[in-house]
Order: sequence, then structure tokens, then C-alpha cells
Amino acid sequence: MDELDSAIVRHLQEDARQSNREIARKIGIAPSTCLERTRLLRRRGVIRGYHADIDLRALNRGAQAIVAVQVRPLNRDVVDVFERLMAQMPEVLSVYTTTGSDDFLVHVTAQDIDHLHAFLLGQFTSRREIVGFRTSIIFQHLGKQVLEPLPETYG
Repeated sequence: MDELDSAIVRHLQEDARQSNREIARKIGIAPSTCLERTRLLRRRGVIRGYHADIDLRALNRGAQAIVAVQVRPLNRDVVDVFERLMAQMPEVLSVYTTTGSDDFLVHVTAQDIDHLHAFLLGQFTSRREIVGFRTSIIFQHLGKQVLEPLPETYG
């Protein structure tokens, strides 16, 4: 990605609803150039989609947690089944496969702490492949909306 591609990506991250013409004006390039570059970024998989950032509380998801999970036996079949199971649950936002003492980190939501507790007991204690899990309640989430490319090397 060159500087123009990075600028297009930055402006789309700031507001994906702005028009191609607006982005081109901000960057100082022709709208046709901006449109072609944006199309190429999509084709290359740099831009994977556009979405609305929704307040979880508005969706009755006031409680969030990260659940660190260990599964056994640790083999491809168990991992695949666990990932599919988690992806189907409406309470699950993300599943991260990790290294170290935990095999997965699962980002979950629920209406409140009582529903979160019931969900964890119902879904994580009844699975034979889950040999242990720890839950960390999320009080606040601060995330970057705009990401810049990192340098190729550090030095």
C-alpha cells in the first residue's frame, strides 16, 4: 500500500459513509482515481467490508466478558467443533484461537450479569471438551477506529 491507499483507508475508517468524491477532495486526487484505488483495495482484500458501529446496550447486551477456555483433547476435530459451536451462539461476538495456557478467548455478551452467569453455567460447564474456563468481566472497551499501517521494520 502506498500513501494514497493508506489515506483512502484512513478516511473510510473515519467515516465509511462519506462519498468517493469527498474522499478524493480531502486527499487531493481525481474522483475516478479514488474510485479505482478503492475498487483495487476491495479486490486485494484490504477493505473487507463496511459496517455500522452499534451500541451493545441498545441491543440489550449490557454485560460483556472475555472467557479464557481450555479444551481437551486438543486436536483438530475438537477445535473445529468448539469454534462452530461458539460461532452459532447469539451471545458470542468473537472467538480467538490462542497459544499459551488458554486455547481460546471468547468475547461474550448478555443482558446483565445474572444472564451472563446463567449463560456461562449453561454453555461452558456442560461441554465435556471444556476442561476449564475463566471469565473476566469487561467494564469498559476502548478501541481504535482508525488504524495506520505499521512500519516494515523497527530500528
